[in-house]
Order: sequence, then structure tokens, then C-alpha cells
Amino acid sequence: MVFCGGCRLSVLLLLSWSSSCILMAAAGADYAKYKNPKQPLNRRIGDLLARMALAEKIGQMSQIERENATAGVVREYFIGSVLSGGGSVPSTNATPEAWVGMVNEMQRGALSTRLGIPMLYGIDAVHGHGNAYRATIFPHNVGLGCTRDQELAKKIGAATALEVRATGIPYVFAPCVAVCRDPRWGRCYESFSEDPKVVQLMASVISGLQGEIPAGGRRGAPFVAAGGKRNVAACSKHYVGDGGTDGGANEGDTAATFHELLSVHMPPYYTAVAQGVSTVMVSFSGWNGAKMHANRFLITDFLKTTLRFRGFVISDWGGIERITTPKGADYMLSVKLSIMAGIDMIMIPYTYTEFIDDLSTLVKNGTIPMSRIDDAVRRILRVKFTMGLFENPYADNSLAGELGKQEHRDLAREAVRKSLVLLKNGKPGEKPLLPLPKNAGTILVAGSHAHNLGYQCGGWTITWQGVGGNNLTTGTTILDGIKRAVGHGTDVVYSENPDAGFMRQNEARFDYAVVVVGEPPYAESFGDNHNLTIPAPGPSVIRDVCGSVRCAVVLVSGRPLVVEPYMGAMDALVAAWLPGTEGQGVSDVLFGDYGFTGKLARTWFRSVEQLPMNVGDARYDPLFPFGFGLQTRAYGR
Repeated sequence: MVFCGGCRLSVLLLLSWSSSCILMAAAGADYAKYKNPKQPLNRRIGDLLARMALAEKIGQMSQIERENATAGVVREYFIGSVLSGGGSVPSTNATPEAWVGMVNEMQRGALSTRLGIPMLYGIDAVHGHGNAYRATIFPHNVGLGCTRDQELAKKIGAATALEVRATGIPYVFAPCVAVCRDPRWGRCYESFSEDPKVVQLMASVISGLQGEIPAGGRRGAPFVAAGGKRNVAACSKHYVGDGGTDGGANEGDTAATFHELLSVHMPPYYTAVAQGVSTVMVSFSGWNGAKMHANRFLITDFLKTTLRFRGFVISDWGGIERITTPKGADYMLSVKLSIMAGIDMIMIPYTYTEFIDDLSTLVKNGTIPMSRIDDAVRRILRVKFTMGLFENPYADNSLAGELGKQEHRDLAREAVRKSLVLLKNGKPGEKPLLPLPKNAGTILVAGSHAHNLGYQCGGWTITWQGVGGNNLTTGTTILDGIKRAVGHGTDVVYSENPDAGFMRQNEARFDYAVVVVGEPPYAESFGDNHNLTIPAPGPSVIRDVCGSVRCAVVLVSGRPLVVEPYMGAMDALVAAWLPGTEGQGVSDVLFGDYGFTGKLARTWFRSVEQLPMNVGDARYDPLFPFGFGLQTRAYGR
């Protein structure tokens, strides 16, 4: 053998070069385009989707309740989303820091998985961050619709986004863009109006929540402002026709032609999609006997194809179980029908293991094609990438000061002022009672709702159904506002339920009275009501007080109620709806610091026998028509 030193050197160099190439190739194989924010969006989505196993894909399609969502569960099942239901909190009166810590612990579980896909946390925020202690609670939509002020709605959306972000949460199940056509429905207060045009106008809240979509943005694509740290992904709900059910029954059936559905209930979704709404939630209700959670035509063919919606479609709470009668009778069938209808993420608060097992079986046996799974996951990932969740998966405490900050409370107070509707001001032949004089001897404030923060706020406040009393959160009652508004020499007497005997003994004592009555809090089916009368003892308080002294009645309710029998006794009537935590907004207008400007966004019926009755109906004989609202001038303005 002949030894050549130069040849040996060449061989060593060749081996070294080959090893380098192998290492570079290995490194290239591990390079994940989806982790690079400089890569185009669709390339990131495609790269990540190609790496995912079936279990990881189905995990992304699963949204489970906070109670079940330990870091271990999120990691083991590759859970894509977690939610807080109404009243589901880390602890009683939890601080923003406690919320952030809880969300981040779950996020650590998600990021510790093989691909590290961040978890998306969602929560209801239908009139501010209602689950959070000390949050600003804005008027419910039924009141905001009376403002017709889309800029105000946008500001409320932006303030709500900041308060939700203060607790580490990047996704809200809001706004409700239902067109409530029957006030007997227990969710009517979540609707801006019976008129789809008003609902479309007030859907500007989406731009406040998510940020303003740039001119020339791709139609139908989800949008959350760059960085996403001060905005949240929004969810338009409940698709579609939830406000048109027979008799106003929650989760009922909407009987309508396709044309009627398009002209009344669909327009707000045109607006939502145009504003880049990130998600759409499907309604519990049905359309002409077919449950929406199984309606492929309206979800896939119309929303996704015709409207070109590119965000993801989410079910309502346990919504797929309601496809069958009785509920949950054939869960695998419900899974099949809902996924094939086009629902991408399933809100399965508690039965997530059963859902994951059944969906896995349906894909493996070919009942549900992988293309349908990939479409769902692609849409979910598009939202997560768009909102910057991959770059900023963890929440921090830097926004803690945004929760309930004075600037937001001032905005809520403004919203209260603008939402009030003056329905009567003075008896025939007499001077108007409003605005009330601040300087008086003694005034009476009466009624169950005068000094009850929980009643002011209504449902979806601290708990799902809402609670009465003044210990639930921070705010100002209507009585508090009255006491702050009157002159120093004016004595304010409060009696929750003054009877006729009390009034006979004291009627000469009072210059005038403010009576505040209305509905107790409720949510969803618990609010379905077929008589719509003012709950006792409201009527007797109105009769006893207004029969003895000049009085202004303030009605706190989530919808019009039967008031015609008491109109003759009242000197003034104000519809205050559900004003939220800033009750001083009511006294601002009662005492003339600001004028009444609100206009009815709902028809005020005479009797429930007239229902449903909406503006434009052939038979239209309301007590107060749609758009009605007396105006007053502010003192000195």
C-alpha cells in the first residue's frame, strides 16, 4: 500500500464537509416555520398543521371549563381553549393578579407539549368584564341601542378589552348581535334592538374590542390589532335567528322563510364579518325545526362560503348535546352532525374526554374526513396567529390598573345618561316634572331598585344569573347618585317599600318622590316571561307613593314591561334598562346636569297579547312606538 499524505488530508476535509452538511440538514429539518413571525400567515398555518397528529388536532378543537383545566389536563389532551362560564372564577373577589396566575399556569401546560401551541382562554364579557370583581359594568345592550351612538359602542368595546386583558384573558364571547323580536325572551336585554339596522350600527363594538380593521383588509379574515396586548378576539353570537323564536322561548325554534332570516336576523353578521370578527358562536335555537348546531347549509354554505368568513365557528355551552331529544341521547351522532355542519371548536365544559374519544373514532373510521378536521384546525390557528398568541402567549400584570379604572367608569356613566329614555314628563295640563330641582326641602326615594347594585347590573354580573344586593362588586347605586346630586340643604329620605299608611302620615313632608322599581336579575331561560308585569311590590309602591306626591318612576328592566295601568298615577316615567355599576348616570339626567336624549330601540307594547309586535308590522298599536323618547335640556346648557 502506498501512503499519500495529501490524499489523507483531502479525505479528512471531505469527511468534515460531509458531517457539516448532515448537521445543517438536521437543523433544517427541525426548523419550524410556524414559529417565525416573519413568515407569511398561511405558510405558518400550513407548516404547523402538517406537523400535527390527529390527537393534537382534536385537542385544538376542544374548549373545556376552567374547573377541569389543570396544566396537566391541558398538556395531556392538547387542549386548544379554556373558558370561564358565568361566575367561574379563580377565587371569590379574585384580583387581576390571581386571574393572570391562573391563566398562565394553564398556558404553561399548553406550551410544554411537543409543538407548544398556545391555549386560548375565553370568557363572557357582554356588558363589561362581568365575571371580574371591581370591573366596570356597562349598561346591557338593550340600553346601549337607545343611544344609537356607534362611537360610544366602540369606546365601550375598547375599555372592555383592556379590563379583560387586565386579567390575562385574550378572547371574549361578545358581542351578542341578536335581533330580539319578542321581549318575552329571557335574553332580550343582550340585544341592541328589534331593528337589524340598529344592531348593525352598534356592532361597532367589535372594532373597539379587536381594534379597527385596516382599509383594504381581506374580507372575512379575522383581525386583532397588531401585538394584541390591548385588544381581544371577539365573538358574534348567536348564529342565527336566536331572537326570533316562537313566543320568545330561549333555545326555541324560529319559523321564518330564508328571505325573512336574511332580512331580519342575518344583517348583523354581514357587519361583523366585514369588521373582521374572529369567531362566531352558533345558537342553541333552531330554524324551521332544524337545530342550528347541525345546520350545514347556514354554517358552511352560507357563513363560511357565501359570506367568506375565515375565522372559526364555536358551539355554545354544551350546544351539540342539544341536537338530539332528549339532550345527549346519542352523543356520537351529535359530534358527527355538529362537526360536519361546520363547527370548528366545541365548547364541552365537562365531557371533553367523551368528545375527544368519539371524534377520534369518527375520523379513524372515515365518517368524518380529515379534510374537515384540517379546515377546523386551520381556522383556529389562523385566529391564534393573527392575534399574536404565539409571540405573546403569557399574560402579565402590567394592565392590572385598567380593571375598573375611573376613566372607564366615567365612560359607563356617560353610556347610562345616553341610554335613558324619557317616556312621560308631566300630567295633562301640568308642568313637566323633569328635570327635578336639586334644592328642595325633603324628597323621598323609594322602591326595590333604588339602592341595589346587583339589580342595576342584571344578569351576567359576578354570577351567571346575577345577584341582588350591594356586596357583589364596586359601584354607585341610583340612591347614591341622587344623594350626590341634590343641594346641601336637601334631605333625602329612603324607604324601600313605603305603604299607604306611611304615605298618609308623611305626604306633606315631601316635595316630590323618585320611585325606582323593576325586574330582578336573570339570564337565559330563567328570564323567559309570558306576563311581563312589574314584579311585586313595584305596582303597590307606584300607586301608594305616586297617589300621594308628585313622582318620577324609574323602571330598571331588561325589556319593556306592562306599565299602562300605572301611567295615570305617574308624573314622569323613565326607562333606565339595566344601567350597570354607574348609577350616578341616572341622577345626572334626572336633575338636569344633562338632558334626556335616548330613543326607544324596542317597541313598548300595551299588553302581552300584542306580542310579538315590531316596527313595520301591519298591526302596530304600541303604547310607545319604536324611536320614541322625550327630550329635555340640561340646566344652563
